[in-house]
Amino acid sequence: MTSLWNRRSAVVMAALVGMTGCAGVGDAGASATARTRVPAPAAASSAPGSSTPAAPSSATASSPSATPSSVPVTPAPGEGPTPSPSGPPPFSAKIEKVSRDDVRHSWRPGCPVPLSGLRKITMTYWGFDDQAHTGTLVINKKVAEDVASVFGKLYEMRYPIRRMEPVDVYKGSDYDSIDADNTSAFNCRNATGSGSWSNHAYGLAVDLNPRENPYVYADGSHAHRNADAFVDRPLKKPGVVNSGDRVVRAFAQIGWGWGGSWSGAKDYQHFSENGR
Repeated sequence: MTSLWNRRSAVVMAALVGMTGCAGVGDAGASATARTRVPAPAAASSAPGSSTPAAPSSATASSPSATPSSVPVTPAPGEGPTPSPSGPPPFSAKIEKVSRDDVRHSWRPGCPVPLSGLRKITMTYWGFDDQAHTGTLVINKKVAEDVASVFGKLYEMRYPIRRMEPVDVYKGSDYDSIDADNTSAFNCRNATGSGSWSNHAYGLAVDLNPRENPYVYADGSHAHRNADAFVDRPLKKPGVVNSGDRVVRAFAQIGWGWGGSWSGAKDYQHFSENGR
C-alpha cells in the first residue's frame, strides 16, 4: 500500500516538474520570437499631431517625407518659378533747414534771401543708368514743397537726371556746375549777361540737365562744347526738354515758367517761379 502510494506520488511529482519545465521553455521561446519578429522602433518620432507611427530608422534615411517642412528645399536649376526682382524704391523727399556750412560758397551776407529763407531737399531721382539715386537741391523755403512735388512727378515718369548736387560742390561756380550736367537751384549770382540778381539768387529757379538743355544765345551760339548735339529743338533724346512736354507741364502745374519759351535767347534748362 505504501509502495503503491509512493509510486503514484512519484508519477504526480514528475508530471508537475515536467509541466513547470515546459512553461519555462515556452516563455523563453516566445521572448526570442518576439525579439526576432518585432522591429525596433525608429530613433526619430513621428511628426507632431500625426497618428502614423514612425518608420524604422532604415526607412527614415531614405524617405523624402523625413525632410522637415520648415527647411526650404532649393529646386534644381530650371525647376519652379523664378522670383521677380524688386522694383525701384518709391520717391521720397526730405526738406531741412540749411546751415552756413551747406552754402559756404553760394551764399554770403547781402544776398537777396537770408540763410533762414533757404531749405535743402534730399530726394530721389531717376538716373540715365535707369537706377534710382538720391540728390540734394537747395531752394527757397516758400517753394520747397511745390518743387519737391514736381520732382516726384519727374521720378514717376522716369525722366532721367544726370546728377543733383548743390552748387557748393563746385565752389559756387555756375559754369562748372553746368559743365558737369548738374541739376541745381540756389546760387547767389547775377543773371546771365545782367547786373541784376538771378532768380537763382532767390532760390526761385531750377536748372535741369544743363548739358541736354543748354542756354542758347539769340545768334545760336552757346557756351559749353559738350552741349553741341543738344542745341536744336524739338529734339528727341533722353533728358531733353521740349516745348509742351510732360516736364514743362509738371512745372506749369505749380505756376512756373520755362526758359525755352523765351523770345531771343533760349534757356532750355531753366524753370523759375516768375518765368524769367
